[in-house]
Amino acid sequence: MKDYLSGKKDATTKTQSQPASQTVTESKPAPASQAKPAQTSPASSTPASQVISSAPVSAGSEDKVMEMDRVGKIIADHMVMSKNVSPHVTTVVEVDVTKLVQWRSRNKEAFRKREGISLTYMPAITEATAKALSEFPQVNASVNGYQIILKKHINVGIAVSLDDGNLIVPVVRDADKLNLNGLAVAIDTLANKARDNKLAPDDIQGGTFTITNFGTFKNLFATPIINQPQVAILGVGYIEKKPAVIETPEGDTIGIRHKMYLSLSYDHRLINGALGGAFLRRIADYLENWSL
Repeated sequence: MKDYLSGKKDATTKTQSQPASQTVTESKPAPASQAKPAQTSPASSTPASQVISSAPVSAGSEDKVMEMDRVGKIIADHMVMSKNVSPHVTTVVEVDVTKLVQWRSRNKEAFRKREGISLTYMPAITEATAKALSEFPQVNASVNGYQIILKKHINVGIAVSLDDGNLIVPVVRDADKLNLNGLAVAIDTLANKARDNKLAPDDIQGGTFTITNFGTFKNLFATPIINQPQVAILGVGYIEKKPAVIETPEGDTIGIRHKMYLSLSYDHRLINGALGGAFLRRIADYLENWSL
């Protein structure tokens, strides 16, 4: 049995679930392509030697000129640095999450009464991702020159949008050791702390992988930028109903299924197409065969 008070998995049992679009709709995790790095504290910034200056642009007499705020400058520098450090490749897979959607519909009210928070899709997506990371350790890694650093802990950053328009990536530590309830509570707590500007430095440091949810804005998919010094980032698209061919013992038939896109941007210095594709497919398999 799972320990619902601690949020940790019983040593004898593993959850067999596996993402977020509506997850994030409720807990408001958001695109991380421009998010503050999980390993960077609010007071830090990219070294000046790593900042790439853009060509000067002239403003017209009727244009409005606004100065980026401090966080915006950190984000801008970090994103430029990431694109210059890592050769980015993105792969996309379409996932049938009908079982997950139906499960959530059946259990969301009981979950709210028991836990006091909304049951979103993000804990399931995070659990599926943590399971896949444990099976593919090279995705839970960093590159240092010609060295590969395989991370012992699986610390998943969840991008959260802030009221000022900026983004931040609080980190769920040891996500692979938490059950679904533990992940739901951790994600909800961090998202609320982020929006209330109450995150501690430790809350945004030490991430080994990031999830960003474009589905919040009903976007199908995107190609997020890697959150350095990580080597991959998962983008979650919007869940929508689609007609699909369903195989049955009596033959093929057309039915309505809940589908979503997942995109994985990864560092081609370490992750090749076979590894990136297999890792993303594993997350999709967990979600398509969702079961507790």
